[in-house]
Amino acid sequence: MNNTISLAVTLGVAALSGTAAFADYPERPIEMIVAYSAGGGTDTAARTLAPFIERYLDGATITVVNRPGAGGEIGFTALAQSEADGYTIGFINSPNLMTIPISREARYSLDDIQPIADVVYDPNTFAVLPNSEFTTLDELVAFASENPGVVTYGTSGIGGDDHLAALSFSRMAGIEMTHVPFSGAANVRAAALGGHVTMAVMNISEVASYVDEGSLVALGQMSEERWDGASTVPTFAEEGYDIVMGSDRGVAAPAGIPEEALTALQDAIAQTLQDPEFIEAAEEQNLPLNYLDAEAFDSHLEKVNTALEEIWAETPWVQ
Repeated sequence: MNNTISLAVTLGVAALSGTAAFADYPERPIEMIVAYSAGGGTDTAARTLAPFIERYLDGATITVVNRPGAGGEIGFTALAQSEADGYTIGFINSPNLMTIPISREARYSLDDIQPIADVVYDPNTFAVLPNSEFTTLDELVAFASENPGVVTYGTSGIGGDDHLAALSFSRMAGIEMTHVPFSGAANVRAAALGGHVTMAVMNISEVASYVDEGSLVALGQMSEERWDGASTVPTFAEEGYDIVMGSDRGVAAPAGIPEEALTALQDAIAQTLQDPEFIEAAEEQNLPLNYLDAEAFDSHLEKVNTALEEIWAETPWVQ
């Protein structure tokens, strides 16, 4: 009898200790995997974010670790295959996170990733010169319908969010346009400004200042709501084309992360995005902030993933 009571007490104390221990999360440093090189836009955003998560996640220490390669696959795989204990998180990018396993054999899938919070959503836009044959989406569709393949659009590469945005629109509108890939956003913008392509397909943050000064016209932004940094540019949905496509940058963990850790991280990020100091730093980097909690971020990624799978089935972006 005494042995039974002793065992029960021991197990009870152990259970309480375990609960108390996790209530003290985090107890050791957290590693944040970035799937791209140090010094790039994703890395800079992650390193800007990390100290603020530390501020609002009591006692946290976050170390950013770069795992670049294979268009992000190496870092995304490392995140997906890490122990789901709350001590390995990642700064993820979409649509890259989804397009990799859609377009080739990969060592992870979207189901292996638990979204925690979206931080940045940079919607795609179509930008043209002020003297273009069209300055609205309806005019673009009308022109392209009468002139199949004549509209040339520049993007920063095959299979990127810009290219997929144009494919989504072409599919929805039933038009044919000609893709001209470039090595980067600056080259796309220069080609559009120089009249070498009919249209630039880019993220709205990359053309907002040119729209403000009047050298380019943005036909719309592929977002649920207008970004404050381009408040005069309507969404595609407002113009009758229900397309949401852009570049998300957010925080995620391996699937199966404990609920306590998920909630703590999510809340810390939510507080970060209300911090005036962080908001100022984001504005300096021209980052369109867009907080989504874990549930909303997961739903958003699933929606985008479904759209990408449909595009791939009809128009594979890699041959």
